[in-house]
Amino acid sequence: MNFCSDNSSGIAPEILDAIEAANQGGVRGYGNDDLTHRVERAICDLFETEADVFLVATGTAANALALSVMTPGFGGVICHREAHIEVDECGAPEFYTGGAKLVLVDGPDGKMDEAAYAATLAALSDDVHHVQPRAVSLSQLTETGAAHGIDEIRAISNAAHAAGLKVHMDGARFANAIVALGCTPAEMSWKAGIDVLSFGASKNGAMAAEAVVIFDKTLSAEFAYRRKRGGHLFSKMRFLAAQFAAYLDGDLWLTHARHANQAAQRLADGLGAIDGVSFLHPVDGNMLFVRLPPAVIAGLRADGFDFYDWPHTGPASGAVRLVTAFDTRAQDVDNFIATAARHARD
Repeated sequence: MNFCSDNSSGIAPEILDAIEAANQGGVRGYGNDDLTHRVERAICDLFETEADVFLVATGTAANALALSVMTPGFGGVICHREAHIEVDECGAPEFYTGGAKLVLVDGPDGKMDEAAYAATLAALSDDVHHVQPRAVSLSQLTETGAAHGIDEIRAISNAAHAAGLKVHMDGARFANAIVALGCTPAEMSWKAGIDVLSFGASKNGAMAAEAVVIFDKTLSAEFAYRRKRGGHLFSKMRFLAAQFAAYLDGDLWLTHARHANQAAQRLADGLGAIDGVSFLHPVDGNMLFVRLPPAVIAGLRADGFDFYDWPHTGPASGAVRLVTAFDTRAQDVDNFIATAARHARD
């Protein structure tokens, strides 16, 4: 009964089977195998364009390596103050870029405030004493579980491009956002102005698989070397490719995301009917940020439910984060709701 994170979920059986199927015989290493080439082609087809695709194992590597080809060490990356690259990646973007600074912008629900973002862009100058932002990064879903609308993404991208900046999307929960918006991958990425996408699979049923999809192919040659230097050119790349092959086959990735989103909405509907419960952010995908009475939080944990306080500093705020996944069971959602309601009555 774990609602800590979609990272806590297991591996989808279809993906495990694909890894086993790839574990037959010998093939060329370092991505020079047919399966990796087929997956790279499949991802291009999914996005309806010619792009360069690089497989890595973690979201942190995908984000940090992507940003490393978008900004020099003296540059900067504009992002939300609560972005994953700022809060949860232990300085990896700064490390892989050679020291680039993250330029933080506030805003509700994990989205950069429009006026604050515009002011940040307007303040750019070529003064040698100042950090020179060269990229913008946005998360989809955001760290609060909200989805950027297509028009919002396009507005961020257009303003960045007008200022000469590249645009990166952290798509760790890209699938959940696609399901939430009912759009195509192309509409939510390059058609909206995204230059580089970190296309996540690990949170949605894969074991360890992420793809950096480079739409601005002028960045690709350097990325290949940075991936190798950064330790993410896997010798047995076919096992990453096998995960993506199964992930995309028959739209498994959308089926999983749809299940996770529906479980989150079921949880939100049930908790919303309990006195004393309130939500901190909209529930667009598979994450809920909810304020519960302290007795309810303690009771849930005593009864075996696991979840994070939010923020992580402790339960003083009475707010918790609940995350559903591709394998979240309806009975666990219903038990969580019933247990919370029981403790709220006590």
